[in-house]
Amino acid sequence: MSDESEEGSEEGEAEDILGEYEGERNAEGERHGRGKARLPNGDTYNGEYEHGLRNGQGTYRFKNGARYIGTYLQNKKHGQGTFFYPDGSKYEGDWVDDQRHGHGQYTYANGDTYTGEWFNHYRHGQGTYVYKDTGSKYVGGWVHGNQEGEAELIYLNHRFKGRFSNGKPVGCGKYVFDIGCEQHGEYTQEQDKGEEEEEEPSLLAEPKWKASKITKLTPWTPHGETPPPPKEASLEVPAAAEQEARAERDGMEERPPAAVTEEETVPSIAVTDESDEGRYDEPSAFEASSEVLSSVRDTGEEEEENREEEENKDQED
Repeated sequence: MSDESEEGSEEGEAEDILGEYEGERNAEGERHGRGKARLPNGDTYNGEYEHGLRNGQGTYRFKNGARYIGTYLQNKKHGQGTFFYPDGSKYEGDWVDDQRHGHGQYTYANGDTYTGEWFNHYRHGQGTYVYKDTGSKYVGGWVHGNQEGEAELIYLNHRFKGRFSNGKPVGCGKYVFDIGCEQHGEYTQEQDKGEEEEEEPSLLAEPKWKASKITKLTPWTPHGETPPPPKEASLEVPAAAEQEARAERDGMEERPPAAVTEEETVPSIAVTDESDEGRYDEPSAFEASSEVLSSVRDTGEEEEENREEEENKDQED
């Protein structure tokens, strides 16, 4: 979607569509210096001019209620500026050639915020998206408006670390819980046998989490994890996990990097940077499944029972 459809078109100010103007001019009679203009379409501009063009600091008010306050270069938003949209959303940051480009913060109408890098009007690069309703946030990569690449999705009492594609988690990753453990596994995309191969990617099921093991807290190494097949998955006791970690530190064990095949790729689910109404679509926070939370909770309760039994035996002795 173009910049004009979202923000309203800023009319040029050629002599035949000047409208009303009050301000400074140069020797050639061009608008030059400070001035105020009311365009034929009802928009207004109050700011600096150079050789007949908006250039420097200024405020442009659209008749639809939108407003831009910032710098201009030859009639285009360029440099630092703040744009207030009719729906109540707001962008503060860098502009290049009338496009959000560089670093900036977008506050959405629902209270969500995105702070990070922009490229040609889209969220692109590294950025943080905060969901106001839940308090969760996505910290990681973006490509052309979509959550993409290595990232961390942070919730109230746990977080997911892994890779994302088109706004969905894919491949190997892990859930880290505040109780002091983490669950390793991978997200896979499964298609029902009854579905036709020609089915549109957007209609495929959501990616499913397949857990492989639960361990103590370890450094995040998403590319070095190769979880066993689901049928061989098991819960390893903390002692085994500690022994495995010690072996890795001593260089006694090497693991091949996890292979991400085409079957592991989440289908394209469009999360466009802008909606048809000219606003951005807010990406949805991918919630951890109840199976993930319940399995970790059961493991924690089992370890607590084992500790109580050992304490009772010590007291009897």
